[in-house]
Amino acid sequence: MENNVSKEGENSPAQLIDARIEQLSDWRGETLARIRTLIKQADPEVVEEWKWRGVPVWSHSGIICTGETYKEVVKMTFAKGASLEDPSGLFNSSLEGNTRRAIDFRESDTIDEEALKELIRAAVALNTSARPARSQKKPKSA
Repeated sequence: MENNVSKEGENSPAQLIDARIEQLSDWRGETLARIRTLIKQADPEVVEEWKWRGVPVWSHSGIICTGETYKEVVKMTFAKGASLEDPSGLFNSSLEGNTRRAIDFRESDTIDEEALKELIRAAVALNTSARPARSQKKPKSA
């Protein structure tokens, strides 16, 4: 099934994300659109989803990140951010948790595009390297 296909009468996740970007019509829409482009450049196989009543989500073998928009920030939350190396120090929010990490982009911020793409690739690598416990075979008893 393609990313842009959905039930009849419903907009696809890609269409919903397009609409959100257009609806914002300010720096937040521009930032969300740029983040989206960078995610797609970093992982051409990314799947776009729309969850939790209006949150853009990008996945590849599990959630990579979300793109939430607030009045003062566009928040990019990495589902497994605490497990990722962040050599460029992009994470600046949700640092106290054991699982997620986030990057808050403010209106005046410049996005370090190469560092962000590396972080996205690292998140994809983490997702694709993780094996569910159920897939591991148990040794047969003699």
